[in-house]
Formats: sequence, C-alpha cells, structure tokens
Amino acid sequence: MENDEYDYNFKTSYPDRYGILKANSRENRTYPTDAELVLWEQLRRKALGYKFRRQHPIGDYIADFICIEKNLIIEVDGKYHDQEEQRIDDNTRTDFLNKHGFYVLRFTNDMVMTDMDYVLDRIKELLNKL
Repeated sequence: MENDEYDYNFKTSYPDRYGILKANSRENRTYPTDAELVLWEQLRRKALGYKFRRQHPIGDYIADFICIEKNLIIEVDGKYHDQEEQRIDDNTRTDFLNKHGFYVLRFTNDMVMTDMDYVLDRIKELLNKL
C-alpha cells in the first residue's frame, strides 16, 4: 500500500518507519530544548483537561506535542526555523499533517519562554474549538 493511502486511524508513523522514528523520539525526549521542557510542564498530566504526548511519531515526522483526542499538534520552533529551507520543510510537514486531519499550532522558543500565558490561552482556545 502506498504511504499516502495509508489508513491514519491509528495516528502514528508508517509501520515500516516506526522503529527509526520511535528511537529518534526517545532521544528527543531525553534532550529537550528549554522551551519544550517549560511547555511540557504545562501540558503533562492533563493540566489543560486533555492528554498530551510528547515527541510522537506521525507519518515521516515527529510531533513535539500532540493531543490525539483533539488532533492538535503543537510545535515549538527554534531560530533555525527562520531559514528559508526550513520554512519550506515546515510547510510541507504542516500540509501533510493537515491532510491527515491534524491541526498544527506553532510557537517560537521565545514565545514559550517569555509569554506562556499567551501560549496556554491559544492552546486552550483551540482545544475548545476542535
């Protein structure tokens, strides 16, 4: 079966890539950015009323945070996401995830570290809409 036709009801990576992505996601959880750690403390243990996972493989990608119940993915982007090539990659990734029913919400590291109230308000707003 072609990957684009793969049934996404299970909401994880393609089976032929799962092992590699799972290993990468474990490493990402071991070495999170400061912004990811700060946001994770706000998302874990259903603090917003919904369960989130961190570093969850989907398709060929690893989502920073995901609420599977609401199909909400939260990405925390560092400065390298400002580079043109990375913006193109991010748009491709977002298009893929949107195509498979996920809403992608992006914040910069700076936003997470300096304006957590805004970040949490935006997440809550989307959780209530989705």
